[in-house]
Order: sequence, then structure tokens, then C-alpha cells
Amino acid sequence: MPFIEKLECALCGLEHNAEGVQGLCQSCARPLWVKYDLASVGASLKRDDLKGRPESIWRYFELLPLRSRESIVSLGEGVTPLFQAKRLGRYLGLNELWIKDESRLPTGSFKARGMAMAISKANELGVKSVAVPTAGNAGGALSAYAARAGLPAHVLMPYDTPIVNQREASLLGAKTVLIEGLIDDCGRMVKEGAAHLGWFDVSTLKEPYRIEGKKTMGLELAEQFDWSLPDVVLYPTGGGTGLIGMWKAFAELNELGWLNSANRPRMVACQAEGCDPIVRAFESGARHAARVPNATTQAAGIRVPAAVGDFMILDAIRESQGLAVRAPEKDIQPWMERASCLEGVSLCPESAICLAAASQLLSDGTISKSDRVVLFNTGAAQKYVELLPKNPVRVDPSDGEWWKRLG
Repeated sequence: MPFIEKLECALCGLEHNAEGVQGLCQSCARPLWVKYDLASVGASLKRDDLKGRPESIWRYFELLPLRSRESIVSLGEGVTPLFQAKRLGRYLGLNELWIKDESRLPTGSFKARGMAMAISKANELGVKSVAVPTAGNAGGALSAYAARAGLPAHVLMPYDTPIVNQREASLLGAKTVLIEGLIDDCGRMVKEGAAHLGWFDVSTLKEPYRIEGKKTMGLELAEQFDWSLPDVVLYPTGGGTGLIGMWKAFAELNELGWLNSANRPRMVACQAEGCDPIVRAFESGARHAARVPNATTQAAGIRVPAAVGDFMILDAIRESQGLAVRAPEKDIQPWMERASCLEGVSLCPESAICLAAASQLLSDGTISKSDRVVLFNTGAAQKYVELLPKNPVRVDPSDGEWWKRLG
């Protein structure tokens, strides 16, 4: 039984029909929320009912926007591991640092969650072709799920997007276009292509369903912590769908009465100093973020100079008594290597920004060493070959004392 009640604009509140294809609000051109009949969800599903279900994002079907399980387009989106990073925590000065490793998902990043949901819903609604602007992993994820669904896909990305992301989208059959500009330039061009060529625009928060896929990060986190929540969530923030989606998940779980405590985590949006629109807006007290001109950062996935859901990110941060923080660009590679060496996790540059931010927040007392802190590793380091170390030791096998070079 489907439990979708309506679509509602997150800014002006205008209701939209949930039965047809929808993009942004027809009144103010801001994102739409999926609203559920949570009383009916609670009557139909108890949290203990989840115990026997498959370990995938689809275990939460009653809290997802599909009308039928037959519409699901899947590549095996499993529940991602959550593990305590004890050595890295000690290095930072935290008693409880946890990493939720999204790199284990199809196409190697958390983008699989959102694209699995968006393409499944597009499949259900009879969409004929899809397109997305991307600064990194979203293009590969869209390409994979579109290929799985048999949908033509178009991916527009800045010319300096990491090479693996470029080639991945092409490998998966998407028409891949490199743009002399930033992701918001790509977004404008996708909008133009949608108008002229009939694409369904799957841009971040420009359709209502990617956020519902990202929401499953929050549902999983609550279940993995036995229906309690951490004190702090560190999240790399570009378009912000993951942070917004988790905050939505926590609110829905609280309304269902599934959480053991009403206390929710402080949400910390982490950005790089070269692309920090949310941090600037947070610091100035604004509800909307001005575009950052000439945005730059090695963390390609968060190089988003302007986000259509800016107010949703800032609302979630402030409601949670969290904050937005920037970290130095120079800290990205050292934190990638440090986390990978200490914990064996292939940490992406976006999540390295979070560790640099955590170090600052511990130093100034914003985070306490006793806080339970969760870091989301949103993608695999291997997707960023340009940033990986280039220092293997070469030896001559004919050298009878080759081992001395390893001392």
C-alpha cells in the first residue's frame, strides 16, 4: 500500500499532485517535499517488522515514494557499514568517532541512493529520457541506473570534473558533455535541454525523489544505533540533499515514535574555503546563500557555488543547533591519507573536508571529546585518481640488498 499523501513546496507550502511528473514548485520554483500519511505508516509498519527484511534501502518501502515494488530499478543498494574509527578518533581527540561508509554502494558513492529512487520513480511515471548536471559522482550514478532502466541519459559536467567520473558516465552509455563552466552552468544547460529535447531534469532537488533516496542514510543510521541518534553528524555539503534528507528522516522517525529519544544530532555542513556559500549565509544569519563566484576546490562533489535548496540546508542546521564550517583546501589530501592509513577506509576528498572541520571544532570547543560523532564517507577515494599518492618504492630485483630501501 502506498503512503504518499502529497507533494508540498518546501518554501511556500503550495501543494502539488503526486500522481504526475513534477519538478520545482509551480509558484516559486523551489524544491518540493514528499509528504506521507505517517499515521497510516505507523499503523501498517512497526520498527520490529524491519528485522526480517533484506539489507537494502528498499527495506523502508513504506517511507519511500513508490506506488509499487514493481517499479524498483535496483543495482543492489545494500545497507552501508557503520563502524567505530578508534585510531582516527584518538588522533582527533574523540572518544567516539564513527564512519558510515557510502563508498560500498553501486558506482562507489552515496549518489546511488538518490539515483536509485529518482530513476525508479521516473520508471513508474513513464519518463522517456533523463539528464543531470554533475560535479562528480552523480553522473555515474544516473548513468548506471538509467542504463538499468533502459532510459537514454545525458550528463553535463564541468570540463575539469575528475577523469574517472567523466569516463564512468561514458562507459555506462550516457551522452556525456563537458562544459567550460561550473555545475550551475551545467544546470542551466540541462534546463534548456529539458525544454527543447524533452529530458526529465534529475538535478539536485529539482525533482522530489532523489532526497527520498538520500533519506535512507538517516533511516539506516537510526536503526544501526538501535533507534538512538548520535550527537553530531559531519556532512560534506554541496547541493545538500543528503543533509536535508537525513533531517527529514529523523523528523519522520520521531513522528512515528520509533526513536528512543527525541534528541536529534547537531548537523554540521562542511565546505571547502574555495566554495563556501552555505557557511557564508550561516555566518551572516541569512536564509538564502549568495552564489560564490569562481568557486574552486579539489573536492569536486561539493564544488556547488549556488544551491537551489540553500534555505533547506540552513533550516536543518539551525533547527538542529548545528553549524556550517569551512576548512582549508590544503588539508584535504593529508586528511584523506591519514584516515585511509589509520582505518583502512578509502576516504574521499569531500569527507576529508569534514575531518579538517572536526579538528577545528574540537580545538574551539564546539564539539566535545565525549560527543558521539558520525562522519559520512560519501564516496570512494579511487574515484579521485588525481589526488591519490604517487610515492611507491621502486626496487631492482637483481639488487641483493633491495630490502634496505624499505627500512
